[in-house]
Amino acid sequence: MPSTPLTPYVTNVTPDTTDTFLEPRRGNCPWCGSVRLRTRLRASDPLRHRPGTYCLDACDDCGHVFQNPRLTAEGFAFFHRDFYERQLAELTARIVPARMLGRRHRAAAYRLSALPEPESWLDVGTGHAHFPAAAKEFFPYTSFDGLDPTDRVEQARREGRIEEAHRGHLTTPGMTARLRARYDVVSMFHQLQHAPDPRAELRAALATLRPGGHLIVELPDPGCALAALLGRWWLPYGQPRHLHLPPRDNLRAELESLGCTVLVTDRLDPHLPYDLSAAVVLAVAHVHPLLREAATPVQALAAAVDRTLAPLLRRTPFSNAYRVVARKERRLAAPPAQPRSTSA
Repeated sequence: MPSTPLTPYVTNVTPDTTDTFLEPRRGNCPWCGSVRLRTRLRASDPLRHRPGTYCLDACDDCGHVFQNPRLTAEGFAFFHRDFYERQLAELTARIVPARMLGRRHRAAAYRLSALPEPESWLDVGTGHAHFPAAAKEFFPYTSFDGLDPTDRVEQARREGRIEEAHRGHLTTPGMTARLRARYDVVSMFHQLQHAPDPRAELRAALATLRPGGHLIVELPDPGCALAALLGRWWLPYGQPRHLHLPPRDNLRAELESLGCTVLVTDRLDPHLPYDLSAAVVLAVAHVHPLLREAATPVQALAAAVDRTLAPLLRRTPFSNAYRVVARKERRLAAPPAQPRSTSA
């Protein structure tokens, strides 16, 4: 089946400053509406070191962490494209090698094999569809489709890792109508943090599920103790591309308010052992290549520490991610009232 057409995702704008790429700063929390905000982080682009500083605010009432001011749609498209076209391969090679990703995908699929065998599964933000490829070992009779805003999803279909490729986002106009009630499982691994409106993204994901289907959401945990220790060098902060980092209790409550039954909240399995080694890579990304080479032994030592401590850290507040599995009940609840944006 042909993929869904998409409004061109590529922008030719090259910013000299981020001012034109930022919306007005808001004075209240986009999750609960509270005005009790505090600045959690100020950081430049840690990979490209372009002009500009990005701010993450935290809500003192609900704990939601969000980019404030937020990137405009044009700004997000620029940085997202730039990351996947120029930085992803190098970053994953240095921080999250293919063997680690392979083990992560296989471990996630194994944990999720406790679900009833689904007929159809949509992997959101699938990229090259490495997760569906790994999951087929545990779900041999399941049809896997992929959704992604880049042409990687088309390549994954051509190479047989998914059956249907959908180009775009869940909230792309017409996408929800096209995919409504088609799937038994929808997975969103480290995708919700990119959504300008996480609530709209969750509702769109639930709309693609059949009654009784399962939604799997995995996210960086803003409550991770290493986030406070490493600051701007904590990789999951992901500035400027990560717009929202909702705490797990917020996500759980949101899904329940939408009429879902939350079956699993897991901080153990989703932890990725890369915090220290990634911090070293980010810290030296802007220095002279010779100095980066000199830091290689330090990064290797940090990676060894990450792996050694992983069995302990994933059972503590140092776990850097969480996963929620929810079942869609037959009736979807009405959307809650959204907090209005107020200027600072």
